[in-house]
Amino acid sequence: MNKLKLRLQLEQFFLEDVGDRDVTSQIFGDGQCGEVNFIAKESGIFCGEEIIRTGYSILDPELRCEVFVRDGENIAAGQLLAKVRGPVASLLKGERVILNLVQRMSGIATKTRQAVEVLNSDHTKICDTRKTTPGLRMLEKYAVRCGGGQNHRYGLYDGAMLKDNHIAFAGSIANAVAAVREKAGHMVKIEVETETKEMVLEAAAAKADVIMFDNRTPEEIREWIELVPEGIVTEASGGITMDNLASYGDTGVDYISLGFLTHSVSALDISAKVKVGD
Repeated sequence: MNKLKLRLQLEQFFLEDVGDRDVTSQIFGDGQCGEVNFIAKESGIFCGEEIIRTGYSILDPELRCEVFVRDGENIAAGQLLAKVRGPVASLLKGERVILNLVQRMSGIATKTRQAVEVLNSDHTKICDTRKTTPGLRMLEKYAVRCGGGQNHRYGLYDGAMLKDNHIAFAGSIANAVAAVREKAGHMVKIEVETETKEMVLEAAAAKADVIMFDNRTPEEIREWIELVPEGIVTEASGGITMDNLASYGDTGVDYISLGFLTHSVSALDISAKVKVGD
């Protein structure tokens, strides 16, 4: 995770929430100190160590932060995750933004770990999609890695994915692959989304770098993957849920991309409890 970008993002998040001042917390004087403890209320995978450290350092350099778990570690209900001590006004000012992010990232890491365990494959890897919350893509994709998953492309700029509309406008898969390869250069990988056996054959003939089986059953994938030459990466996506994920474990596909890891995940329940006094 890019720490410079993280700091800039957190500064913007605090500006959105705090604005010019925290009207409520200004009742506490500079000399009044206390402590905030982050405690897990349910088990899962923790993610957000740097959110806590960097977030509070931005708000007040006097705050002292201890984080007792590392990103990607299992946590249990009732476990003390982190402790931050210092001026009460500063502690309360950052609580909501930091807690929101840690809960969401831990929820994504937990869901990803569940998917990896359900798939239970030594070959096929779980990865995310671009179905992330605007402004939080770096954090959410980092959380997927902490849960044991891998990242798909970060945006439209670092990988080409030819979907049905691209192919329709280009006239064919062959035309679309050739055009992207000419304009993007040899360093950019090209993925083609396929829905039929004929499309798989055309994508393979065009020498796509990645062939995606879009909304295909495990049975179809097991049959069609035999048409893909060695050296071309394969991916399955669409219509795959936690309930049917295990059935894709023996298809031989290299990656399974899951939008639900980020777009509809539930936050992990974590609380911030205060302790007053020096």
